[in-house]
Amino acid sequence: MHDSQVQHTLPGIPEPLLNPADRGRPDPAGWLSTSRWIAEGLRAAFFLPVRVAGKTPTPLQVLAIAVLVAATEVALMRLEVAGPAVFNLQAWLSTWWTTGLGIGLAWWTFPALIVVSTPEAGESIPDDQPPRGVAAFFTLWLAAALPNVLVAQGVVAAIAHGWIKATVFSAPWVYWAFYLVVTVWALGVSLFLIVRFAGWTWRTAVFALVLLATTGLTAWQFEARTWEKDYASQAGAEDSRPRLSLSQETMEGQQALWQRTVAGIAPQRPGVTDVYGLVFAPYAAEDVFLRESTLVNQVLTDRFDAAGRVVHLLNHAGTVQTHPWATPLNLQRAIEALARHMDKDNDVLVVYLTSHGARDFKLAASHWPLDVAPLSPVELREALDKAGIRNRVIAVSACYSGGWIDALAGDDTLVMTAADATHTSYGCGQLSELTFFGRAMFDEQLKSTHSFEQAFASAVPVIKQREIDAGKADGFSNPQIRVGANIGPVLRELEQRLGR
Repeated sequence: MHDSQVQHTLPGIPEPLLNPADRGRPDPAGWLSTSRWIAEGLRAAFFLPVRVAGKTPTPLQVLAIAVLVAATEVALMRLEVAGPAVFNLQAWLSTWWTTGLGIGLAWWTFPALIVVSTPEAGESIPDDQPPRGVAAFFTLWLAAALPNVLVAQGVVAAIAHGWIKATVFSAPWVYWAFYLVVTVWALGVSLFLIVRFAGWTWRTAVFALVLLATTGLTAWQFEARTWEKDYASQAGAEDSRPRLSLSQETMEGQQALWQRTVAGIAPQRPGVTDVYGLVFAPYAAEDVFLRESTLVNQVLTDRFDAAGRVVHLLNHAGTVQTHPWATPLNLQRAIEALARHMDKDNDVLVVYLTSHGARDFKLAASHWPLDVAPLSPVELREALDKAGIRNRVIAVSACYSGGWIDALAGDDTLVMTAADATHTSYGCGQLSELTFFGRAMFDEQLKSTHSFEQAFASAVPVIKQREIDAGKADGFSNPQIRVGANIGPVLRELEQRLGR
């Protein structure tokens, strides 16, 4: 013992991964080129043993590889957005907290080496020094992420640009299966490297579990995209659009317009089941909702004998003198005004809502610089119940609009939505003429029938085929309908009257 060098390492730390300095002897061959570090990281990406025994990267090499991986990821993310895009620095930086956590976990997982040696072997490493394998682990971990990033981001970019058809991803299970594969791949590579550096220990297990938890948390809470569409870059189109000015004249004009709108509602006709309408389009930033709500207004007027009985609430700078604003308060007041003019027990109120939808099922609202709150299904239900309107037909054209069904459904209500509660709808983009739902339902099917149920049944397969043709990446929107027991006979009687 006294004549030979003796080294002791903590259990689970493979001997080949000890740095040369940790053995008490400098190694002139202990340096690897940057390209070699990248190559070894790529080997790890495919679960091949890394050949870096006794090597550690320089700080400059770690930085260079980190920049390379980050730049590659940012460039590929840019390809996810077809057309002009803006870089969201905050969203990009928010993803790096997992990397910092990984470095800290590696530091904790790879215990400091305890080296006992003879004086001839050189000085031992103090017990409180951090393990020198962390830099090597981090460098290989970064490089090993490159193939996964290329595959995952490359497929998404190819779909966004139409380089490959997204029809294969039209089924939700296919999309989630692909997401699961790339996620398991990334986690598997991380675990492979952890075990290579630290062996199977309880700390390794904790490291793996924390990585799994952070992956799930990131997917759940950090949904902001690094690159987002740059609508402002369409300078010509933007400059030609009218802009809302919140002047005194505008405010007073809206008040007068509201009074004329309410006074102009036609009264109900005794002995006739009249149709009244409320069309609500609160998102001013995109003209598709202006066009769609105008179309629905016209269809109700022409096809459902509702002339003078439709209130059209609309947010758009170009209609500030012709349409009352689409705000939750105006919606409540419009329902109250319609209830005063209609036969609340026998007439039918058709409500059409069109805007962007969110996962919390609120209808997006925008009319800058006017502050407009989003509309929830509960608010609409409460307004209708308070007004005492019995027979209701409600259509919601928005992403995730299936989340409105349970809140609005009832025996006296027919409610239909452009999507289910977990999918987006389609056709609500800046350049869209109409949404897929509005086009199929109101512009096409309801022009040949007065039956909402029949029109819906005919529209659904048309919408599905158009989404497939357009390459909708997150699966079929899956429009929903629910018909109350009491509203059916009322609507069939209405169909007979209108069909004469």
